[in-house]
Amino acid sequence: MGWITRATALSAAAALLALGGPVAGASADSPAPRIDLNVLVVNDGGPAVAAITSELASEGTPYTKVDLTSSTRPTIDAAYLSDTVGGVARAKFQAVVLPDDNPFGANSPEMEAIATYEKDFGIRQVDAYNYADPDVGLNYPQSGGYIGSLDGDTGQVTAEGEAGPFGYLKGSVPFEDNSPSVTESYGYLSTPLTAMAAGDSFTPLVDMAIPGADARGSLVGEYDHDGRSELVVTFAYNQYQEQYRLLARGMVEWMTQGVHLGTDRNYFSVNVDDVFLADDRWNTTLKCTPGDVDCPVGTDGNDPDPIRMSVADAQYAQQWEQSNGLTFDLVFNGGGSDDYKSDNGGTDPMAQQLISEKDSFRWVDHTYDHEFLGCVQNVTVVPWTCTTDASGNTVWTPQSTIESEITRNEAWAAANGLTLNPAELVTGEHSGLEIQPQQPQDNPNLAPALARTGVQWVASDSSREPAQRAVGSALTVPRTPMNIYYNAGHANEETDEYNWIYTSKAQGGSGLCDSAGNSTCLSAPLDETTGYTSYIVPTEAKIDLGHILSNDPDPFFIHQSNLSEDRIAYPALDAILGQYHSLFADNTPFVNQRMADIGTELKQQAAWNTAVSDGSVTAYRVGDTVTVDAPSGVEVPLTVPAGSRQVQGDGTTTAFGGAYAGTLTGWASPAASQTAVTVNLPDSATPAATAHHHTTPAAAVPALKVRPTVPGGVRKAVPAGPGDIRE
Repeated sequence: MGWITRATALSAAAALLALGGPVAGASADSPAPRIDLNVLVVNDGGPAVAAITSELASEGTPYTKVDLTSSTRPTIDAAYLSDTVGGVARAKFQAVVLPDDNPFGANSPEMEAIATYEKDFGIRQVDAYNYADPDVGLNYPQSGGYIGSLDGDTGQVTAEGEAGPFGYLKGSVPFEDNSPSVTESYGYLSTPLTAMAAGDSFTPLVDMAIPGADARGSLVGEYDHDGRSELVVTFAYNQYQEQYRLLARGMVEWMTQGVHLGTDRNYFSVNVDDVFLADDRWNTTLKCTPGDVDCPVGTDGNDPDPIRMSVADAQYAQQWEQSNGLTFDLVFNGGGSDDYKSDNGGTDPMAQQLISEKDSFRWVDHTYDHEFLGCVQNVTVVPWTCTTDASGNTVWTPQSTIESEITRNEAWAAANGLTLNPAELVTGEHSGLEIQPQQPQDNPNLAPALARTGVQWVASDSSREPAQRAVGSALTVPRTPMNIYYNAGHANEETDEYNWIYTSKAQGGSGLCDSAGNSTCLSAPLDETTGYTSYIVPTEAKIDLGHILSNDPDPFFIHQSNLSEDRIAYPALDAILGQYHSLFADNTPFVNQRMADIGTELKQQAAWNTAVSDGSVTAYRVGDTVTVDAPSGVEVPLTVPAGSRQVQGDGTTTAFGGAYAGTLTGWASPAASQTAVTVNLPDSATPAATAHHHTTPAAAVPALKVRPTVPGGVRKAVPAGPGDIRE
């Protein structure tokens, strides 16, 4: 049937698509084959395959990579792809990712083997970046289609895409346009063939309006032919681009038919540091912060003008949370309130306001008065150094001081009715942990202090240390700093400091951006009246949304000063949430976790990734049953269709995981008396049967054709496109 006719059938059978159908060439009464939960990735070194590989790695989905550029790579033949285990046919890979529909060349035995394998076992293939042509079910783009830049355009998930693998999206797929001088996404828009062989069809899943025409061209589509299914992607992308990040989850769901190891969620948590303290203010004349080492108090004849939340700010924070469904983690210093009381007649109305709404927030120990807990700093020099004794040894903040800072804040919280998780801690400035280059190691007194006070999760700065690591018996939880500065309460202060950092010396800035390898300079300073709203907010929202879409649980952090005065954090947070809700369906909410849960998630991910890389995980599907055997103590991340249930030791079943993005996802351990995780999938239309690979005649798979020259003189080879561009 044609693609239009097939669309109705696809919508009606959306649930069955997730589970796949019977294996081609199999007899109805033969046992179901074993399909290993592993993805074969054939790599050409291009950004599209790298992007898909990155998504698989991020989710924790095992894959085997074959490098086409390596002279020692294995030959992909029938024996490489499948064998027999215990008398049952085994497919070694549940999906195949290729750079395009045939990267091996004309009449390649390897492509023949892959095609036969896919047909025999019902395995799906992703063509990571392909030219639009009849070999993949599309008309040539020269015939009423489009070839060129897609920057700034918007794709749309079709009804079939929403009913299938992209049902977590609300519909639109905007393509980035970060620079007018750089083509960031190149592609081909083309319509499906109207005349196909019997049984063949092409179903667009994501499309875009063809410029200058009334038709829409496919960007991502399913090509069913010769008993095989290919996901045909006709635009260039890399792993960082928003359009790919939006589609990545669905591409994995499609290729694995909704059953795979690993998970993908959108995480968004916001820590607010220094609650109850007052933060120093950036001086727009001095271009520094009085009170800092490089900007001593009184330099300009004025004392610092600290920034501290008001009662109204506290009320607004609680109201904003309720309106937006996001719970702040208030990272607090009780000593800040006590100091305020001592200077203001014994009362602290702002603190009392937050405490009166204490159950609206999550509370995290930030130590009592934010003391620096690393080495004893020598601030007589810029930058500061660690103080040394007469023998040249570093002088460290003692363990007793660290413990006192932790326990005094806990006592303050208890006295004010705040509920804490004593396993969580954020030290002032992440101090105690190494700070390059001045303090290249942790304070040796930190780990024993954490152990003595029961701290299991200690915050770190992901811009310094992106990975979780051990600090004695505790583990770090990397936090991502938002580019909204702790020393800014007004938009003009934020913009002035932003200009200082990101403007060249020739433009009146510090020139740091001239020499920094990870930064670029603004072309001109931002207007201090409008620059925050017009440039900083959308730039920050784009960066932060990219983090949220990267399947990374790390929380963001800002400071209480940013919820004060002009409340400059909220425009950025509103922009992030506005974009998120415009893109994702209600079945895909952002995941808002506290520090301990994030730390646990990172620990589980690390253990799982180690087990997979060590080759100590065995996972496969036989019919409607998934079995995963992992090392003892390693929890298993799994994504399965709604209705799946975990099998217990006594044969009964219990609900598995939690609903997310139209699937069930979660971490699982073997039930009592079991050594492996076993999950029953919902009943499929027809149980899978034994694959008869090796018995299917070669003639059953059409011979692979030489890639011709297409109309207009364009070779049927996928152009490199713009390459791997990262803003």
